[in-house]
This record gives sequence, structure tokens and C-alpha cells, in this order.
Amino acid sequence: MFKTIAIIAALVIVLFVVTVLVLAAGKPDTFRVQRQTTVQAPPEKIFPLINDYKNWGAWSPYENKDPAMKRSFSGPAAGKGAAYAWEGKQVGTGDMLITESVPSSVVRIDLNFSRPFEAHNKVVFSIQPQAGGSVVSWEMAGPAPLISRVMHVFFNIDKMVGKDFEDGLAAMKAAAEK
Repeated sequence: MFKTIAIIAALVIVLFVVTVLVLAAGKPDTFRVQRQTTVQAPPEKIFPLINDYKNWGAWSPYENKDPAMKRSFSGPAAGKGAAYAWEGKQVGTGDMLITESVPSSVVRIDLNFSRPFEAHNKVVFSIQPQAGGSVVSWEMAGPAPLISRVMHVFFNIDKMVGKDFEDGLAAMKAAAEK
């Protein structure tokens, strides 16, 4: 009897693993998360909040997730070549490098994670002027290797990261509209 139960349990586990792998294989091999908001401020007031990592504390939802997080800055104070690295128990380890900075319109960033998992993503902030203010867009995209696609079977990356982006854009809006 015990042998039969063990065989059935093993078959259930194998069936579960195979099902997850089949579902994961059907997921896209890239991902993209984007959110935007309208800010009642000109692009010139918003741009420094993004272009200088030392200003991210005013709006980034990731700055307060780990009170013990260690931060380091290198390169220029702002703009192309500015770099920011972090390490923390709750936020892992990673770094960002501004690869393009077009005053008051675009900031492109290479975003790299090394812990708890390795990932290499591209982030783009764009600011478009409009009557009475600006539209700010925050986008992140990157490859989704098999392990990421397995995670996507259980978690909706757009909803998880998108919520952080919405919170960050709301805080950026509040900071820029002061």
C-alpha cells in the first residue's frame, strides 16, 4: 500500500512539473512593463528627479523597501555615465547605469540584478510636454529566460512591477508638483 501511494505521489509531482514547464514554454521570451501619468509641471522640473540618482529618494518605490540597503554612486553626478549600485537583504544586489540622457525628455538606463537572481533589463523614462504639464512614462523591458517564464506561470509580472511603477509615478508627480 505504501509503495502504491509513493508511486502515485511521484507521478503527481512529475505531472505537476511537466505541466508547469509546458505552461512556461508557452510564455513570451521577453517582458515589458509600462506605466504613465500626467504631471502638472514642465519637463524641466521633472527631468532632474530622474536624471540624478540622488533625487530618487523623493519618489522611487524601491528606495524604502529595505531600510538597511547599502547604496553607492559613481561616475558623473547626473546624466549619461551616472551609476548607482545597491545591496540589501530585502532588495538583493544590483546596479543601474544611465546610458542616454536627453535633457527634459528621455533617460535610458541599463538595470542589472545579480542577487537574488541575475537579470539584465532596459529602463526608459520619457517626458512629453503637454498643455499645463507633462506626460511621464516609465518602461522596463528585458529577456525572460526559462526560469523567469516559470515564475510568470505563478506571478503576473505586469501587475507586480506595474504597481511599483504606479506608486513611483504618483510620488514623482507629488514631488514635481510642489
